This record gives sequence, C-alpha cells and structure tokens, in this order.
Amino acid sequence: MTLHAPEFIGMISHRHGSEIHPAQGPILDPDYVARFARAHEDAGFDRILVAWHSSHPDTLLVASHAAVHAKRIGFMIAHRPGFIAPTLAARQFATFDQLTGGRAAIHVISGGNPTEQRADGDFLSHDERYARSDEYVGLLRRVWTSEAPFDHAGTYYRFERAFSEIKPVQKPHIPIYFGGSSDAAIAAAGRHADIYAFWGETLEQARESIAKVRASTARAGRDPAAIRFSLSFRPVLAGTEEAAWKRAKDILGRIRAIRGDTFGKGNPKPESIGSKRLLDAAAGGAVRDKRLWTEVAAAVGAGANTTALVGTPEQVAESLAAYHAIGVSTFLIRGFDPLEDAVEYGNTLLPATRAAIAAGPVPVAAE
Repeated sequence: MTLHAPEFIGMISHRHGSEIHPAQGPILDPDYVARFARAHEDAGFDRILVAWHSSHPDTLLVASHAAVHAKRIGFMIAHRPGFIAPTLAARQFATFDQLTGGRAAIHVISGGNPTEQRADGDFLSHDERYARSDEYVGLLRRVWTSEAPFDHAGTYYRFERAFSEIKPVQKPHIPIYFGGSSDAAIAAAGRHADIYAFWGETLEQARESIAKVRASTARAGRDPAAIRFSLSFRPVLAGTEEAAWKRAKDILGRIRAIRGDTFGKGNPKPESIGSKRLLDAAAGGAVRDKRLWTEVAAAVGAGANTTALVGTPEQVAESLAAYHAIGVSTFLIRGFDPLEDAVEYGNTLLPATRAAIAAGPVPVAAE
C-alpha cells in the first residue's frame, strides 16, 4: 500500500458560527471570509472546504472572494449536481482554476436530505441522485479534457457539440473529491473519485470504508492504489489530556444549553448512510479507539462532520498517524471555535502530525 504525504484541509464559512456559537449578523460577512481564509493559509493548511447548503451563499462565489485574499491555499468547493448543466459547471470551475492559478478542487455532494434537495427543486430518489452524479461527473471530466466538441445522450443530460474553450490549469483535470457512504455512492466514487471523502469513523469502520471504495475502484477498471482518502474530524486540543477532556465536556454542555429540549434528539439526514455510520460509532461508546469522541455526533444527530479527537496536540497527532497508516492521506479538520482553532492547529497539530507520520505511527488498537 502506497502511503501519500499528509494533506490538511480546513473549512471556512460565510459567517462566524458553530454548534457552540449560534450564527449572528448578516448571512454573508465578507471580512470574516477573508480573515478566515488568511488564517488557514498562515496556519499551513493545503486547502479549505467551502460547504454547501440550499439556503446559504453560493460556494463558488464565496471561494472566489476568499481566493483574492489568500494567495496560496487551495479550495475544496462543495457542489451538488443537478441544479445547473454540467457543461456550465465545468466552465465555471475551469475559469476559477485559471483565475486562481490552479487552486480548484470540486467536492461532489449528491445530497442526503430530501427536504433540502426539494428546496432547490430536486425530487429524485436517493439512488437516482447518485446515478445522476455518475453521469454528471463523467461529463465534467470530458468537458475539461476534450479537445473537440462532442455529443452526449444519457439518462439525465443530452448535449450536441458540447465544448469548453477554457480548460483547467491542473492536468488532466481539476481534482474530484466524492462523498457518500451508500452502495450507490461508493459505486459512483469508484468510477470517478480522485479522493474519497468520509466522516470521522473508528479505525475499524475506516478500514472497512477504504476496502469497499478500493474494491469499487477496481471493478470500474481503475487502479485501486490510485484513489486517495480524506477523513474528517473535529480536534479538541489542550495542553494536557485532562484539560482537553474538560474542554470537550464544556463543549457538550454548551451544546446542551443552546439546544435545550432538543438536546440528544438529533437531526440526522434521513438518507445519509454516513450519518448512520457516525451514530453506529456513537452507539458503541462515548469514546472509541482511545480518543475518538462521539457524544457531539449523538447529541446533534450526526448530520455533518461531528466526531472529535480529544487530547494534547501530540496525542491527537498520534491518532491521525494511525489513520494515515491504514490509507488516509488527507485530514479535513475544523474546530468548535472555528477561526481560533484553525490558528491553534497550525501552531501545534499540523506540525505534530507531520512529525508523527514521518516517525511512523504508534499502534492504536481498534475496538
């Protein structure tokens, strides 16, 4: 198994907010976006995720604003197939890649919540959405790489003489991250993903996910060693392990106070297998694999990246190194204090993780 050098992805938002910081003020705070992007760049992150929601500001435009203020860092831009034509999306992302000097990546999210999908006019079933994403991403790659106009007649899209004069800076095309843990998602990822992205599971679950995706990649006729893996966590750090766990409990207490009567009832995405896998991990205990903390996921329904790694920077780095040893090369990390934690990760966790991986992981037993 080839072990790739570690990469770190942060996450910026259009305004300040998290599970412990209720969003306030205007829906879009351009100054905060700029500061947040620069903080990640200064901290040494490789990319930043710009997430998608059906009622939030447009991800590509937010990323474009951030790219003006942060000159080096790459972008992982969440994108949902189905709302614009893939030919137009291909040109938009190629234009962004040209304007930023090759800093684009697309994170394909097919959607796990029918209510949110319908807010944008999408009434397809779960498996139909992934079938559409399969066709859509194939068309993105074809538009980015084709040297001549082409025709296409598929289940969801039909084009005559589709072509883009503008091509991405990155060759052969913009990197494609693909999310989703269902069988339909893994089948599509096997055909198209450069990087398969999933939420922070136990070591045992992560091994299972990696094996499934590699098998899917092989069935698609691709080299299973070529696909890379990105895992998402919410690190909770402090100078001592005791202080880190105290901070974790304080975070949970803050969530309890904010959610009130809804605490513990959760709000899972009804069709998200990824959410179910996090809740399965939480059902196995509040702490798994020594420091994978699942209580926030259980409290809020695991509708997003909500499992944490708790400890000193060196201890959390040791856990990340254990995931790297089983094939995870990219870590998407964000904090409950979003901007402040990004700065702290750059000062302590990123260098500690790189050092731990270079030294070789200390075995962490999977439960």
